[in-house]
Amino acid sequence: MKVWTRRLLRLFPCKPCYAFEQINLLLTPVLPETPKEALSTRGVTVRIRDAQWIMKKPRAAVGSGGRRGKQASSGEGRGRCVRGSRQAKSSGLARQQEEVVSQASVSLYHLFRDVAEVTAFRKSLLSWYDREKRDLPWRRLAESEVDPDRRAYAVWVSEVMLQQTQVATVINYYTRWMQTWPTLRDLASASLEEVNQLWAGLGYYSRGRWLQTGARKVVEELGGHMPRTAETLQRLLPGVGRYTAGAIASIAFGQAAGVVDGNVVRVLCRVRAIGADPRSTLVSQQLWSLAQQLVDPARPGDFNQAAMELGATVCTPQHPLCSQCPVQSLCRAHQRVEREQLSASQSLPGTCDIEACAPNTGQCQLCAPPTEPWDKTLGVANFPRKANRKPPREESSAICVLEQPRAFGGARLLLVQRPNSGLLAGLWEFPSVAAEPSEQLQCTALLQELQNWVGPLPATRLQHLGEVVHSFSHIKLTYHVYGLALDEQTPVTVLPADARWLTREEFHAAAVSTAMKKVFRVYEGQRPGTCKASKKSQVSTLSRRKKPSPGQQVLDNFLRPPIPADAPSLDSTAQ
Repeated sequence: MKVWTRRLLRLFPCKPCYAFEQINLLLTPVLPETPKEALSTRGVTVRIRDAQWIMKKPRAAVGSGGRRGKQASSGEGRGRCVRGSRQAKSSGLARQQEEVVSQASVSLYHLFRDVAEVTAFRKSLLSWYDREKRDLPWRRLAESEVDPDRRAYAVWVSEVMLQQTQVATVINYYTRWMQTWPTLRDLASASLEEVNQLWAGLGYYSRGRWLQTGARKVVEELGGHMPRTAETLQRLLPGVGRYTAGAIASIAFGQAAGVVDGNVVRVLCRVRAIGADPRSTLVSQQLWSLAQQLVDPARPGDFNQAAMELGATVCTPQHPLCSQCPVQSLCRAHQRVEREQLSASQSLPGTCDIEACAPNTGQCQLCAPPTEPWDKTLGVANFPRKANRKPPREESSAICVLEQPRAFGGARLLLVQRPNSGLLAGLWEFPSVAAEPSEQLQCTALLQELQNWVGPLPATRLQHLGEVVHSFSHIKLTYHVYGLALDEQTPVTVLPADARWLTREEFHAAAVSTAMKKVFRVYEGQRPGTCKASKKSQVSTLSRRKKPSPGQQVLDNFLRPPIPADAPSLDSTAQ
């Protein structure tokens, strides 16, 4: 105690009361379990050798960057900086002590405790990446592009497209995008209509709009030069969050900035056996701290891509390929599997020497809660903890494909533009209304909506053609699909600016969502007037119908009666 007192008094020579207050507040609850200690000039840093940290909430919050204190003379362990409130009063001391003691501990078992372990992780991961990395267009651009602004732009586009979207889907979109707008200035001069049109089908359409908005800001306000650090990228570019900023800064500019996306979360949670909810503030901060600690300062961009590549190709959610993992020897989850297997084979639980999380007091906040015990059938897939996602809300809409079959220049379809904000903002769709409780009311409302766009329509009964269910990130939307074909004598008024008549070819090239293409396939499968439409789409029914086996095909051909030579073909009758 005398040693701690002298050191604290040297740190705070003008505030001796504050120094004694820090001793009582931070050290007293853990004195029996703290054989080693270290002090930081920015506060008191408690370093504990036997796998326990002391965490504190709002008043002692740790910065998101995971700032480290100075190393203790013994060089053992790493800890978090815990500060007391400078305005703490003696009357509130007992309450603050109780708050500290009540905080659950975080075991060093979940952390990288020495430089050698971090170095081994970096070396193994980067060596694997150099051998196994996928040949992707954005990686080729980033490696070959000399201009830093064009390189950062190429990385930016790829990282935005890859959010919530698989690599295989992104490749073609990325290639078309970079061919259309190879520079920031090219994208800044494009129209939102052009951006939506190229983005159509990729989903999460706001990403494309944010890209163009950011490009315009770089060109108009930043002189055409991309910000060079993760902090300035996140602060200056609209739509750029912490992950995207770190990815651009590390890959394009070589800044040692760690990144955490879904793949990295999975890798880190398994490597350090973190079973707590990764969406919680505490776990999220710890994951970012680990990513920052691990990123290789010599090859930060390659390291971040390697970590994401590992999660995408080896450390997959359902069936991880642990035998191919370059960091298997450092993986706590794999060690847990080995421990469970050894215990089961020996029928003597707890006899294994493999290290495990065993905090001295309380429940470790990085471990899975007691209500979610270890599942032997999952193995390393026990980590990370599965998120309890809120089911999407269900909505219904009545939508109509209005066609002029005999229009000049070919058949045309009516498309209207959605508002500039909200779901599918700025995209084109068939006219629609909210679903009504009865089909009669629904048809009435839908016909009124059509007349608002094109003027008076004949008293033709709308035909219900089927239903389409399309799931967005937070909405499950059911479209009740109707169809209406106009006669050639039907007068069509001039359309407003946010409505268009498009040919089929123009429709497929327009900025329409995947949901609209599903609706149009139902319409194509059952055009109005051809037959009585059923409640279910024939397209959906046919897609589920299995092909007959080769043997069955031979038998069917043998039993089929001969067809006269002058009989019309099936194709001609279908048309």
